[in-house]
Amino acid sequence: MHSIMSSSSWNSRMQKSGSSLISGAAAVIFLLTIPLLFTDLLGLSVIPFDKWRQYLSTPRTNYCSREIKKQLQEQEPLSRLVRGQDLKKLEATGFACDTSPHSFVCVANRPVIIDTTTNITVYIPTNQTVQKETSVRPYAWQDDNLQYVTPVKILQGNSTSRVCQYNHQIPAVIFSSAFIGNLFHEFDDLIIPLFITIRHFKSRVLLIMEDHNPWFISKYSKIMSQLSGYQVMNPATNRSIHCFPGSVVGLKYHDNLFLNCSDIPGGYSMSDFRQFLVETYNLKFWHVSQIRNPTLILVSREKTRRFLNEDEIVGMMKEVGFRVVVVRTQELSDLDKISKVVNSCSVLVGVHGAGLTNELFLPTGAVMVQVEALGLEWASATYFGGPTETMGLHYLRYKIMPEESSLVGFYGRNHPVIVDPASVFAQGYRAARAVYVDQQDVRVNVEKFRETIVQALQLVGNSCSAGEV
Repeated sequence: MHSIMSSSSWNSRMQKSGSSLISGAAAVIFLLTIPLLFTDLLGLSVIPFDKWRQYLSTPRTNYCSREIKKQLQEQEPLSRLVRGQDLKKLEATGFACDTSPHSFVCVANRPVIIDTTTNITVYIPTNQTVQKETSVRPYAWQDDNLQYVTPVKILQGNSTSRVCQYNHQIPAVIFSSAFIGNLFHEFDDLIIPLFITIRHFKSRVLLIMEDHNPWFISKYSKIMSQLSGYQVMNPATNRSIHCFPGSVVGLKYHDNLFLNCSDIPGGYSMSDFRQFLVETYNLKFWHVSQIRNPTLILVSREKTRRFLNEDEIVGMMKEVGFRVVVVRTQELSDLDKISKVVNSCSVLVGVHGAGLTNELFLPTGAVMVQVEALGLEWASATYFGGPTETMGLHYLRYKIMPEESSLVGFYGRNHPVIVDPASVFAQGYRAARAVYVDQQDVRVNVEKFRETIVQALQLVGNSCSAGEV
């Protein structure tokens, strides 16, 4: 199992924030360090500063009209995965690839032969004597470090020497599990891209999982069974030659915890994905107004970014008027259970970290409160704050003061770690992570934090009142 938050992941993702929640001089200083971070370990080319504004202000639309959805449903499923000149190429040659800023997906709408006897090779038979080769590492987030993603070779040309051992009547979709073990990236880089890429096939696809991981299949078994009516193929244990009427290699990616209705394949929004989760996990509440007693769930981290005064915080939350549920990070792996627990809550609270991905299960109108640890303001806004808008959630940020960070005790109030985080980020990903992600805990000012919790109660109270009218 590989940790997804590699140096390349952290650095490259800084390019594509769909949020503009960082404000003031701190944002400018931080953004100026991004090119340094991005080039530190990978030697990648620096993106001009004026391009960063483009990445950080990508408009997010969550509206899909019924008319557009109906028109798209009438389109052949494979052809929905390419557009423009790529669609013309697919119609003319039977093969085309969609190359977007963050994903690479290749589609064949003619019979293909998939050989899994060694590494996966997709043969697209043609009359051409000269073979054309395309290599795809079938992971949604193409800007990541893909060294752990096994490449899939696509060959166009004469391949009559291969005889089908198995004939299938549905298209194949090849993707890689690659990096797992982090809830945010499992949803952001795998589950949501799978939904985007194949939902419109209405379960009539066979998934082939390169770098197969049985733990992932088991954890997400309910989701996988809803997306495909067939068992996921493990090519490592199925060494044979399969024939399909078409294929897709790779997964389409839109943005952090986001579905763009107007992007390929079109017609799917975050509300569609959240409805899919409600149906898949049989969740009870679709709107926060259905929850009679305001309930707050607190994600309690146990290794890093811990609440050092958790008992005091919980006591304050109860005084404000919430029923409080404390969930430990190790309890978050059972999705069938935790999805129902989160769905029954009005407010989700936690320090920046993967556990906040559970905001996906909150009912519409609920509140997500994120405690922004020192130096993690950008990541907090980008990964979890920004996406709440299209989820139909309220978002409250509690930005800690330096005195609320355990780092002051380690380094002193006037150390660059405290007063100049940009200088630490300029040293590269490893240096920044070691300090702000792995070393930091928080002791929040309970009276100051109370104001945020009171605001959360007011928000869900208003939602409840609106629901009763």
